Amino acid sequence: MTNHRSTLTALAAAALLAGCSFIPTYERPAAPVPSAYTTLGADTTTASAQGTAAAPWQDYFAEPRLRQLIEAALANNRDLRVAVLNIEQARTTYQVRRADQYPGVGLAANASRAPAAGTGDLTNSFSVGLAISSWEIDFFGRIASLKEQALAQYLATEEGRNAAQVSLVAAVANGWLNLLADEELLELSRQTLASREESVRLTKMRLDAGVTSELDFRQAESLTQAARATLAQQQRQRALDENALALLLGQALPDDVRASLAGSRLANAPAMAQLPAGLPSELLTRRPDIRQAEQQLIAANANIGAARAAFFPRIALTAQAGTASNELSGLFKSGSWGFSIAPSLLLPIFDAGRNQANLESARAGRGIAIAQYEKTIQTAFREVSDALAGQATLGEQALAQQRQAEAESARLQLADLRYRNGVSSYLDLLDAQRSLFATQQAVVQVRLAQLQNQVTLYKALGGGAPAPADVRS
Repeated sequence: MTNHRSTLTALAAAALLAGCSFIPTYERPAAPVPSAYTTLGADTTTASAQGTAAAPWQDYFAEPRLRQLIEAALANNRDLRVAVLNIEQARTTYQVRRADQYPGVGLAANASRAPAAGTGDLTNSFSVGLAISSWEIDFFGRIASLKEQALAQYLATEEGRNAAQVSLVAAVANGWLNLLADEELLELSRQTLASREESVRLTKMRLDAGVTSELDFRQAESLTQAARATLAQQQRQRALDENALALLLGQALPDDVRASLAGSRLANAPAMAQLPAGLPSELLTRRPDIRQAEQQLIAANANIGAARAAFFPRIALTAQAGTASNELSGLFKSGSWGFSIAPSLLLPIFDAGRNQANLESARAGRGIAIAQYEKTIQTAFREVSDALAGQATLGEQALAQQRQAEAESARLQLADLRYRNGVSSYLDLLDAQRSLFATQQAVVQVRLAQLQNQVTLYKALGGGAPAPADVRS
C-alpha cells in the first residue's frame, strides 16, 4: 500500500508540474513600412477612418441590385464554401490536439493461454476492466505546444475565410461595375454605328450625284465597318464579363437583374463614401490577411516549443482497473477485483540527429513565417498606397476626359459644317468622328477605373472584415 501511495504521489506531482513550456516568447515583428502613406495629395487622416473602413458592405454599397448579387455570392460561391470547410477541418484538428492532453479511458478485455513458469502447465488468464493506454503526461509541454500550434492554425483559417469574403465582395462589386460599363459602351457603339451608317448613305447619295469622290465614300464605309467590329468586340466582352460574374455568384445572373441592365450608365451608379486611409499601423488589425499571416507566425513559433520538448524525457502512464481470473466464470467473483499502474519514461539518447533536425526545421519555419508576415504587410501598404494614388488622380483625369469629349463633340459639329460648305475635306470630318468615338469610350473607361478604385481602396483597408475572434484560453 505504501508503494502504491508513493507511485500515486509521484504521478500527481508530475501532473501538477505538467505544462512547462519551451515555446519562445512571442513578439510581433515591427511593421517594415513607413509610418505614413506617401500619396499625391490624398487624405490620409485618421479621422473616422476606422469606422468607415470597418463599415459592413451593406452600408458601403448602396446599389440594391449589387447588394442582391453580393448576398447570392456569399451564399453560393464555392471558393468561400471551401474556406468555411477549411475552418471546420482546422477546428477538429485543434480538438484532437486538445484531447491529447487528457487520458483516454476505454473498456479492455484480455484473454491468454500460456505455460506456467516453473511447471510448464498451460494456464488461462482472463481480465475485464477500464484501461488507460499510454497517456503521455505533458511534463515538458510538448503536447501543449502542439495544441497551441493547432489553435493558431485554426485562427489562421478563420482569418483566411474573412479575407476570402472581403475579396469576394470586392470582386462582385467590380464585376457589377464592369457590366454597367459594358452596357454603356454597347449603347455608345450602337449609336456610333447608326450615325456612320447614315453617313455612308449620305455619302453614297453625294457620290451618285457627282458631288463627292469615291474616296470619300470608301473612307466612310471603312469607318462604319470599324464601328461594327468594335460593337461585336464589346458584345463579346459583355458576355465574358457576365460569365465571370456568374462564376463569382455561384449561379446565373438573376433574370430581373439582367433585364434591369439595359440602358445603364456608370454616371447613374450610387456614389460610394470617401475613405480616409488612416495610418499603416491600423492595417495590422483591419486586414484579415495580415491577421492570418500573424496567426501562422504564432503557429510556427509554437512548433519550436514542441521541437525543443522532444529533447526531454517522455513520461507515459498505462493503467487498468477491473477484474481478473484464471477462469472465465470467476471474473466477477469476490476477490477478483484489482488495478495496475505502469508509468514509463523514455529519454532520447541517440536518434541520429532527428530531434536536432526537427528543431532547426521549426526555426527555419518561423523565419519563413516572419518573412511572409512582413511581405503581407508590405503588400497591404502598397495596395493602399496605389488606391490612394488613384483616388487623388482619377477624379481629375475623369473631369479632363469629359471636357475633352465635349471639345471633340464641338469639333465634329464644326468639321461637319465646314465639309458641307466645301471649306474642308471629308478626311477632316472622318478624323473628328474617330476622335470623338475614342474619347467617349475613354470617358467610360476612366469612370469605371474611378469607381473600381474606390472598391479597391475599401478592400485594401480591410473594409467589412469581421473582427478577430479571441478563443484562446
